[in-house]
Amino acid sequence: MRRRVPSIESLSAFEASARHLSFTRAATDLSLTQSAVCKQVAVLESYLGVRLFNRIKKRISLTEAGQVYIRQVSDGLDRLERDTVAIMTHRGAGDVLELAVIPTFATRWLIPRLPDFQRQHPGITLNLTTRAEPFLFTDTVFDAAIHFGSSQWPGAVSSYLFDEEMIPVMAPSLLNQRPDLEPAALAALPLLHQSARHDAWRRWFELAGVTGVEAIRGPRFELFSMLAEAARAGLGVALVPRFLVQAELASGELLAPFNIALTGDQAYYLSCPENRQDRAALQLFSAWLVAQAKAYQLGSLSGPTP
Repeated sequence: MRRRVPSIESLSAFEASARHLSFTRAATDLSLTQSAVCKQVAVLESYLGVRLFNRIKKRISLTEAGQVYIRQVSDGLDRLERDTVAIMTHRGAGDVLELAVIPTFATRWLIPRLPDFQRQHPGITLNLTTRAEPFLFTDTVFDAAIHFGSSQWPGAVSSYLFDEEMIPVMAPSLLNQRPDLEPAALAALPLLHQSARHDAWRRWFELAGVTGVEAIRGPRFELFSMLAEAARAGLGVALVPRFLVQAELASGELLAPFNIALTGDQAYYLSCPENRQDRAALQLFSAWLVAQAKAYQLGSLSGPTP
């Protein structure tokens, strides 16, 4: 049965026009004439029976239907492009894994360890795409996802990696000013907060046995990576995941005055769709990742500097 799908030319013309909100710039982007782009968009609107653009004099804007459709078309074209590039690059070998990862986890923990995976499995290529929020695997090309949260993921099997251990870190210059620092004395220093963890410092002080502390003051940063950089710059004491600052702790750029780690009921997991569990490449990557996570856990038990 013939699929009811518009031509790729008309979809590309619509996507470029919607992205630029200009038929002229879309034509330049696609190396076409403006009239050709307008014709393709008109063909698509006729096929759908829906007007996608408001045309007012020489300006265009998306209609309500156009705003909904562009999200779907953009995702579909992105997915088609990734699949096409993958098959061209690897000649259909099949040993390519598409991974969805948390940005900070990927850059500060996973990527530094990937050379080891490449040495062990040179025939497997890992493509990493950042995803901060959960999603349905059926709507994506991803073979697995590394996420922070619970072990429950619809239609997937999750493997535990490790807990998020939040420890206080500061620049050496800040610690040198207070050589006899005690947990309670941290409250007198500028406290740096992650925006989504507004009660983290309060919980850490409770864990350290310190009460009566005003732990909500201090600047807030959206990303943990920003928080770590602020601490490295001497702006104050940051409460960050241990894995995020391994390199800085090892080099001495940051110091952890106390090995008191705040954990919660959430953790890092590798989640794989149930229908892809038998992929050999995915099994090899999963086994390697779990082993790396266990090695990291053993290393973190020895003290604040891995």
